[in-house]
Amino acid sequence: MTESERTESEAPAGWAAGPVREPRGRGRLFDAAVRAYLERHPEATVVALGEGLGTGFWRLDNGRLTWLTVVPPKTAAARRMLLPDGARRRTVARAVTDHAWLDAVCEPWRGVVVTAPGVLMRLPPTAVRALLAACAERFPGGVLVFDALPGRATALARRAAAAGGRWPAPRWGLDRAQLPRVACLHPGIVAVREVGPVPAVPGGAAAGGLWSRLVWRGRRVPVLRALTPLVCEVRFASATSPRAVPPGALRQR
Repeated sequence: MTESERTESEAPAGWAAGPVREPRGRGRLFDAAVRAYLERHPEATVVALGEGLGTGFWRLDNGRLTWLTVVPPKTAAARRMLLPDGARRRTVARAVTDHAWLDAVCEPWRGVVVTAPGVLMRLPPTAVRALLAACAERFPGGVLVFDALPGRATALARRAAAAGGRWPAPRWGLDRAQLPRVACLHPGIVAVREVGPVPAVPGGAAAGGLWSRLVWRGRRVPVLRALTPLVCEVRFASATSPRAVPPGALRQR
């Protein structure tokens, strides 16, 4: 292994020195979805929207992927100081709604998996639809993984924000029953699914832990189901799929 390859694969130094910790809760579901995609497309580009100072590259790197972190310019400047760009990872200084970041994916035919934890719920519905359409047209065969709050949980979060809560009010929500409607937003979307619990490790406990298993089982209870966030994977048609469409062919709904 060369010096550059060794540095690239090691955990970030300084403030993030030491082993990179595995995420909890929904973060595990995102990682599981990315790992599953990389098993099929080991040289894919991972686009981490709104990652901030996250260290997903060091958790998920298989030695062959390309990693792009898309964050606003001010956050990008801080990230580049603390986590300088490497041979296979780069910070892109763009807002999520500025679709110019899609041009940073140089080899989409190798596969693209876009992650957007906590991102879509902060966008207005029109921006969510535009983002899904742009990815469907530019990343054939790729996937987008996002999380969302069901409608009832979204309403509660908005009330809390209006009362001076700590977190900003979500602008977009999604009920589990609405997942089929997401597939109808663009003809290049071929499937939408909720990401399930992380599979158990052979000879050990489930990777998601006891809490994750309890939360997943609790979703069978209607009251809890209406309040529990969901993690979804949107799959885009491949370039050879009959449903693949040229850019701009957004279906009117």
